[in-house]
Order: sequence, then C-alpha cells, then structure tokens
Amino acid sequence: MTPRALRAAAVLPALAVALVVVVVAGVTLAGGSITWTGTIRSIGSHLGLPVTPLSPLADSVVWQLRLPRVLLAAAAGAGLAVCGCVLQAVTRNVLAEPYLLGISSGASTGAVLVIVLGIGAGSVTLAGGALVGGLVSFALVFALMGRDTADTSRVVLTGVVVGQLFAAVTSLVVTAWGDADATRGITYWLLGSLAAARWPSVVVCVTVVAVATAVFVLVAPALDAFAFGHDAAVSLGIDVRSLRLTVLVGAAATTAAVVAAVGAIGFVGLVVPHAARMLVGPGHRLLLPVSALGGGVFLVLADLVGRLVLAPHQIPVGVVTALIGVPVFLVVLRRGRRA
Repeated sequence: MTPRALRAAAVLPALAVALVVVVVAGVTLAGGSITWTGTIRSIGSHLGLPVTPLSPLADSVVWQLRLPRVLLAAAAGAGLAVCGCVLQAVTRNVLAEPYLLGISSGASTGAVLVIVLGIGAGSVTLAGGALVGGLVSFALVFALMGRDTADTSRVVLTGVVVGQLFAAVTSLVVTAWGDADATRGITYWLLGSLAAARWPSVVVCVTVVAVATAVFVLVAPALDAFAFGHDAAVSLGIDVRSLRLTVLVGAAATTAAVVAAVGAIGFVGLVVPHAARMLVGPGHRLLLPVSALGGGVFLVLADLVGRLVLAPHQIPVGVVTALIGVPVFLVVLRRGRRA
C-alpha cells in the first residue's frame, strides 16, 4: 500500500475514537464537579449497562443538558462539513461551503419572523420557521437561475445575491418590529448557539445528516468525475443536471435543518473538507465520512472552547468558528489566486 493509502486506512478509526473522546470531554469539562467516570456512568446507565447510576441531579445535568448539546454539535459539524464537500465538488469552487446558496440567511429570516411577529401563534416554532426560510431561499436561488444550473459561477453569484436579500429582510424585521429583548435574543441566535439543545432537535438533526451523508456516499464516484469538468462527466455517462440538482437539494435541506437547530454557524464547511483532503486525498468515497467525523470533532471542540475561555460567560460557537475560519479562508483564497 502507498503511504497515502496507509494513512487513509488509519484516519477513519482514529477520527471515530477522537469523536468519542471529545464528546465525553465536552460533557465533563463544562464545569461543575462531574468527573469523567461520572459522565460515563450516566451515559452507561441510560444505555442499560451494568453501572452505578449518578444522583438524580447530576444525571439530569449530564443526560438532559450537556449530552444533547455535545451530540447536536457533533451532528451539526458533520452535516456542515459534508455539505461543504459536495458543494465544492459540484461547483468546482474551492471556496464553496453550505452558506454559498444563501440558505443560512433565509433560515435566519424565517426564525426572526417567528420570534418578532409570532407567526403561527405558537404552532410554528423557531426551528420550523428557520427550516421553511432556508428552503424558501434555496427555491428562490433556483427560480432565479431557471434551467441554467450548469454555470457554476452563476450558482455562486445567485447564492450571494439571495443571501444578501434575506439578510436585508432580517434587518428590516428586527429594526421595524423587534423590541430590545427580542433583538438581543435574535442577535445571539444569529451568531450560532447550542445552548438550547434538547433531545428532539438532536434526533432530527442526526437523522437528516445521516440520510444525506448516505446519499452523498452513494454518488461519490460521480462527484469524483466533476473534478474533470462538465464535459468529462457527461462523457462518462453521468446525468450531470440530475445529479447536480439532487446534490444541491440534499445540501440545502441538510444545511437548513442544521441552521434550524443551532443557528448560523459558518466556515465549518470550508475548513474541514480542505483538512480532510490533505489527509486522505480527493476521492469522495473516503473524503465524505472523514469530513463528517472531522466536522463533528471540530464543532464539539469549538463549542467547548467557547464555554471555557471566558467562563462563566459563553462565547457563541459561531464566533469561535469564524475566528478559526477567516484565516483559513484567506489562505485558501490566496492559493486559489496563485493557481
């Protein structure tokens, strides 16, 4: 086996172990007197393992508050990283990431409408509003593009325009109808927050991310063909238009579900796929699962940093990812210009 093949064979199990370790660390190191063994005992008791359970209060902190937050971070990070991979493949743009299509701005607008205007009188939740807004923004991108989905530059530009449109609508709604308390809550949510994580949102996010990742892995050989261009993919018998539409719909739905659960968290879909390619190369059959595990590890660690650096105050995880992602974005942009 070549050195790259040997390294690739070791990366997946190593990342899987790392994810388990950072999940336990994310639950344990968040403050208080809960130890590593206490965390493992709490999780084990709920899984039916023969361990001594914690006290009801400590068990509630671990199982109802900390573990859902950490697992949601892992699922959201995995979803954003996988979407970044597939968007970079189908657009052939190294700077593409899940917010390329304006989905984040649309989801934010949907959530703001629910918070400020009370649309639905309780029947439409924050998550539901964000999901609807994200899907509407995606639909608007393709409505503006019409049938011309082969022009990757136009996909990028249309996504930027739609994102700016929804960002303006969000600002208008907050300025015109939001009070001081609502504005503070909206601002914190828009920065990306995992503080409100609960088991229902974890189940939904994990399900959506798992299904989307499985679909993307199934079409991995076709995604590899995109690296050689539109004409080369067509010559290999790939229905480029259908595949691109399927991938973009899957990425849009996944990103909308993640944004609905955790708010606007950027740069995960940019940073993680590039790091994964350096480890295992460009083949998507291995790149996608490596990116999923790497995205989970990255976002759990980012959230843990946000909770510990200024404790007892918490830094929104979206701020942490931006502080890491902006320098990486500039490096990738500079390399792209040289190429």
